[in-house]
Amino acid sequence: MLVTKPASQNLETTSDELPFPDADLMQIVDLLSAEERQRYLSTREFLQRRIRPESIDYWNREAFPFELLPELASYGLGELQTDGSSQLFKGLMYFEVARADVSLSALVGIHNELIVGMIDELGSEEQKQRWLPGLKVFRELGAFALTEPNHGSDVAGGLETTAELIDGEWIINGAKRWIGSGTVADFALVWARDLADNEIKGFIVETDRPGYSASKIVNKIGLRIMQNADIVLDGVRVPEANLLPGAKNFVAANELLRDSRAWVGWQGAGIQFATFDVARDYVVRRHQFGKPLAKFQLVQLGLSEIIGNASCSLALMVQFARLQDQREAQMAQAAMVKATTTRLARASVAQGRALLGGNGIVTDYEMAKIFGDAEILYTYEGSYEINSLIVGRAVTGMSAFV
Repeated sequence: MLVTKPASQNLETTSDELPFPDADLMQIVDLLSAEERQRYLSTREFLQRRIRPESIDYWNREAFPFELLPELASYGLGELQTDGSSQLFKGLMYFEVARADVSLSALVGIHNELIVGMIDELGSEEQKQRWLPGLKVFRELGAFALTEPNHGSDVAGGLETTAELIDGEWIINGAKRWIGSGTVADFALVWARDLADNEIKGFIVETDRPGYSASKIVNKIGLRIMQNADIVLDGVRVPEANLLPGAKNFVAANELLRDSRAWVGWQGAGIQFATFDVARDYVVRRHQFGKPLAKFQLVQLGLSEIIGNASCSLALMVQFARLQDQREAQMAQAAMVKATTTRLARASVAQGRALLGGNGIVTDYEMAKIFGDAEILYTYEGSYEINSLIVGRAVTGMSAFV
């Protein structure tokens, strides 16, 4: 059941009283096994009942919901990367968390794809034993520290943070920007250029080490619950064993980075279904000129376009999950799904905001929150333009980056 009334409104109508209450017109959920479908439905109900209404206040305050982490963990959302679930189930979990709140979907996605996934795939046995048990239940958090103040799209070639091995310790110097959970994490996976061989490598850097400092980036228009940070690494010393043995060059991380890019595609689909949930519930309840807004042709046209965009996006992600399960997924495909779903999300959310009229610009009615979050999806994990150029290079055989 999807509960679609805004947290601050005392409204009785919910979307389960309407046709297609879950908005799954293409019956995507039926593709799951019976066991995964049962778990999916239970988790979706929790996210809509508990997380969605609670998230609005946290979003308004730019606050992090530490108290919700044990509940997220109880539904297995901290270990999606390692629990043996199908790619489709994992993707639909990302989709449903985004449908409830995009910031928390960013937390869950980065946590699984780039923290748990990196340590599980590229870490030593000692690193796995130290960190994975706490990470899987959100008792501990990690931050993925790649982007820098002067390097975003060109970070792979222009990365300036350095690491030097001296007497059994790595000394790391540099700065990172836009690092999710950077102010609340127990450690950061820092990517730095080894001065000895010029290779970019991954290091576990505990955030309580001398020389590590993080400051919260404030006044964002979206993903306000996610605690993005500016990080400074001033002569931070970590043991030689903190190097991820499987991340001795940047190529080693490419597969996980590819899947992380595709994960944003699930967010792009989820935010569109959130848009539809909020917009449909609103126009059914709201009366103008003596009848529900939903009776007007232009309103129905807008809803039809939103659910059409959303369903196309979800179907695209389902196909990508199939390619992942068959180990056939490529970076160009990941770039395409990320660029396409977030482009459609922008259009869908603009349509949804218009359907709410003036009420669409205040978070009391949720749509303003969704509207702001959509802008972030369009830009992070590779901007729309960069991902489009990756697709262009794949289909022409010619690079147009520079």
